[in-house]
Amino acid sequence: MEQTVTNTNFSEILASDKPVLVDFWATWCGPCRMLSPIVEEIAAEYDGKVVVAKCNVDDADEISVQCGIRNIPTLIYYKDGQIVDRSVGLVSKADIQAKLNALLG
Repeated sequence: MEQTVTNTNFSEILASDKPVLVDFWATWCGPCRMLSPIVEEIAAEYDGKVVVAKCNVDDADEISVQCGIRNIPTLIYYKDGQIVDRSVGLVSKADIQAKLNALLG
């Protein structure tokens, strides 16, 4: 299940004891809309192992600035609250799985 990032709950999401994947997106972004179903599949497949969160850059602008988001879609991978990897642009499901599997060890 995906969580929605807001300006107020971001630190709670990052405090998870599981790895966290945050999808930074916007409704008007074509590549974001193409990536969205892939992120939904990832959320279902990694349920209980990884926290998957979506951050609409228009709704959570403070978080977008804090994370240095310049282009979307951007996927940021966190472990223990720290950024460990980042993907910018449309990426394949296999790429996301490889990064998550590396985080899970």
